Amino acid sequence: MARSIARAAEGRFAGMLVALAVAALTCLVFLPALDGRFLPWDDESNLVANRAWRGLGPSQLGWMLTSFHKGHWIPVTWLSFAVDYLVWGMDPRGYHLTNVLIHGANAGLVCLLVMRLLETASGVGGTARLAGAAAAALAFALHPLRVESVAWVTERRDVLSAFFFLLAILAYLRAVREESLWRSGWSWLALGAFALSLGSKSMAVSLPVVLLVLDAYPLGRVSTGAWRARLMEKAPFALLSLLAAAIAMVAVRSGGSVSSLGDLGVAQRLAISGYSVVFYLWKTLLPTGLSPLYELPLDLDPGSPMYRLSLTLVAAITIAALLLRRRWPWLLAAWAAYIVMLLPVVGIAHNGPQIAADRYTYLPCLPWAILLGGLVSVLWRRAWSIVVAAVAVGCLAWLTVGQIRVWRDAETLWTHALVTAPSAIAHSSLGVALDERGRPEEAITHFRQALRVNPRLAHAENNWGIALAKQGRWEDAARHYEAALQIDPRYAEAHANLALALGRLGRYADAQRHLEQARAILLSRTR
Repeated sequence: MARSIARAAEGRFAGMLVALAVAALTCLVFLPALDGRFLPWDDESNLVANRAWRGLGPSQLGWMLTSFHKGHWIPVTWLSFAVDYLVWGMDPRGYHLTNVLIHGANAGLVCLLVMRLLETASGVGGTARLAGAAAAALAFALHPLRVESVAWVTERRDVLSAFFFLLAILAYLRAVREESLWRSGWSWLALGAFALSLGSKSMAVSLPVVLLVLDAYPLGRVSTGAWRARLMEKAPFALLSLLAAAIAMVAVRSGGSVSSLGDLGVAQRLAISGYSVVFYLWKTLLPTGLSPLYELPLDLDPGSPMYRLSLTLVAAITIAALLLRRRWPWLLAAWAAYIVMLLPVVGIAHNGPQIAADRYTYLPCLPWAILLGGLVSVLWRRAWSIVVAAVAVGCLAWLTVGQIRVWRDAETLWTHALVTAPSAIAHSSLGVALDERGRPEEAITHFRQALRVNPRLAHAENNWGIALAKQGRWEDAARHYEAALQIDPRYAEAHANLALALGRLGRYADAQRHLEQARAILLSRTR
């Protein structure tokens, strides 16, 4: 008995050491992110221009709890930014450091999670378990698809939500060892961690279903007559999910970026969903050509070969996983968890200008890393398998370091985007970066190109006007502001810019009217 207790203690200690090593290595690889700046790609509007979150006073805390700023309800994420502000002020390096540290902690938690799952699924222990867990955690943490969530300050919500999500799963796994789940303190810890995850980003709503998947495999808690009991256990988690989903819907609608059925029909949404599911699988296997934006096509044809093939592949993998569920239960479990975690962002409830986004893979692609860890644990005695795994992780780390440099500043980011995934928004955003660097003619060339690609891009018209205004060409600037407002009458910045231009042209009554419209639009968004 004493020896078995000692061996168990040694195993836990070795597991903690491996998890800490994985976390440290992850932080080391992501250290170049500290050279990054606040980006105009939401960092400016979220953190630099917005002062409401700066501090921990009653007004700041009240704003965090009630704000739907830019279509999100993320009070826990705002709280983390406020703590950063008290420590670092507005030095972007501090905010990047926090992102890196949380991501490193997530890598360590994934390592601990995989150790638990390997032990439960196949009784793997000892060095095999440690090797498999380390391989899975590093494949997850050092993958280039993680860069957007870590190197972009705004996406703190990804890494922070994942931190609490992983804590909730680990606490749940401890709780299921108890005879009665809700008599265990671990269950309440899991529920509290889940609430914090939802308060960091609503995409965590999938957790109750993920827990059911784990009940089926590898925990084996779902027998023919046990489904009802397992569902009842998840009721508190499901209630939190439903509440968070309702709040998220209100928040997204307030942000004004939701695509209506008139914008995207049912067939188009299904096409986007199938495409994104396959796209993320492909980018997981071959993580090159990554971009900050994969722009939604203007006229998306759901009958085109690309979308039909994607839906066919999704259906084929689903059928194969179901048919092989007895022989390979791990395949169905991984596929189900992947789909469930992606559902909030695949396109059924579409919002924003993107058809896909690297940041959406942060947790959904974790099941594939776990399967890789399982493979390494099975083959670890064969030297070639360890070499292959080490080379693969090394290649991922090398690609990740290169991708981190892309996120250093706006010009680098959008120059890269035009190479990997050209779009109207990339042209317009690069134009803004060039104009801010004092290169207005180059900027105007990109604004013009953006409007050739998408004549309905109000952002390009507005920023073309700004570039002209800086040169004192107020009449020309006013025409572009007016063009932006013809595209989007509720574009507050264009109203404000037009008011300034009209004031310079001596048209004070018109300027006052547009200034009042800008103020009214902004006030309506803060209610």
